[in-house]
Amino acid sequence: MTELRRVLFVEDEPDIFQIIQLALADVGRLEVFGFLSGHEALSKLSLIQPQLVLLDGMMPDMDGAAVLGALRKVKGFKTAPVVFLTAKSDRAHAEHLTALGAAAILFKPFDPMTLADELQKVWLRLGFSSSCSR
Repeated sequence: MTELRRVLFVEDEPDIFQIIQLALADVGRLEVFGFLSGHEALSKLSLIQPQLVLLDGMMPDMDGAAVLGALRKVKGFKTAPVVFLTAKSDRAHAEHLTALGAAAILFKPFDPMTLADELQKVWLRLGFSSSCSR
């Protein structure tokens, strides 16, 4: 099984963006590509070829659900694993994201020391044996 190495994330809050970057790159030793908006991430998606996408649930202009919808229209990313990281913890919101195809939902506040491990667990649970973009 191929190990998770390449993650794209979208987070609009600069402070949380930096924490995620450190949590995944420095603590988790992952190759990380972070973006402050969904539009920017989608424009770079094919160049980066991430194995997993981590999305903030609530963002201005294009929220995480909209990014997921657009991602599913990109050739090669129709089944890419997408994990949401959201502050909205009500059951209806979680069910909505799951119905859209979220592989997992993680909640803010999160532990930066275990965030990469949580993504690795999702990766293993899904049983991916190669890059999701194939």
